[in-house]
Amino acid sequence: MATADQHPRTALTYEVHARADGKVEFVGPFQPGERLTVIVIPEAGREFDDLVAAAGSTLDFWDNPLDDEDWNAAPAA
Repeated sequence: MATADQHPRTALTYEVHARADGKVEFVGPFQPGERLTVIVIPEAGREFDDLVAAAGSTLDFWDNPLDDEDWNAAPAA
């Protein structure tokens, strides 16, 4: 029966591009012969990057005292 490795590990993240032949290469702070576990997660398409950026952007636009005064004084419908 296999047992889980309970030693804490530090994860490193590298953003790399696959070459034309599909190979990926990166250089890290590793010792020669050191055993590594590599997990590869292909990135999804970038078609929603602008929406993700907008969703995480600042809400300062809505923090406007003049606008707040107008909205607070608006009659209830």
